[in-house]
Amino acid sequence: MWCHEAGSNNGLYGLPGQSRMTPAEAAFYMGLPNLIMVVYENKPKPPFDRLAISFRPLKQVVWSIVGDSSSDRNNKAPDIDAVTSIAGKFPNISGGMMDDFFHAKEAQGEIARYGADDIAGFRDRLHGAVRKLDLWVVLYKHDLDLPVQKHLANCDVVTFWTWNASELTDLTKNFERMESVAGSARKVLGCYMWDFGGGKPMPLELMKLQCGKGLQWLKEGRIDGMIFLSSVICDLDIETVEWTRKWIAEVGDQPLEPRRTPAGK
Repeated sequence: MWCHEAGSNNGLYGLPGQSRMTPAEAAFYMGLPNLIMVVYENKPKPPFDRLAISFRPLKQVVWSIVGDSSSDRNNKAPDIDAVTSIAGKFPNISGGMMDDFFHAKEAQGEIARYGADDIAGFRDRLHGAVRKLDLWVVLYKHDLDLPVQKHLANCDVVTFWTWNASELTDLTKNFERMESVAGSARKVLGCYMWDFGGGKPMPLELMKLQCGKGLQWLKEGRIDGMIFLSSVICDLDIETVEWTRKWIAEVGDQPLEPRRTPAGK
């Protein structure tokens, strides 16, 4: 479950009504055992300890070290110290996420909020925490036109997202492009349950498409997981959210084949 503070998207993206659902409530409601907590508009602010208490029943929690694009405090410094601090107190903290990381400023030589060398430093700090924490990053379909390989080479997990729902018809082709640039990093499919790019409902057939592809790629070992976005729309009685909740209940316990390691590795 991709999460923000309750109500973070109220009044935005054409969403119907006002959400009050918290991150932990959304994970429970959707039947998901893992959660990604992402700072939105600089909220929440460190320290994160009190919020992390509500996540104790969950199996794995990834916390943003670089929040969304409106979280300008993370343009100056990531929240690594705060995340490694709670990792020492909460054993289910398993990684740090870099959200909204790339941007189209290649002409000025700036395609990301931090350089590849900075990312390598973030990775080393997370790996050297009380236990190894993975470095996660968001990669949008439109980021595939940027030279992102050096940045991704220092990430443990690449999450792939399609901002505009209309482009999901090309999901297979775009996913293959992502595989070619993400290299050996583990891959996770990000699934919007609302068309945030268009500011309107996600067509149900496209929700079914991305869930079907995700389950197929999980079974094939091409991805390590799926993310559903987001907690702040789960109580708005949206068709795609309710369909997804039922779908997770139906397929969530299906066994997956163990990932095969190539000979010699």
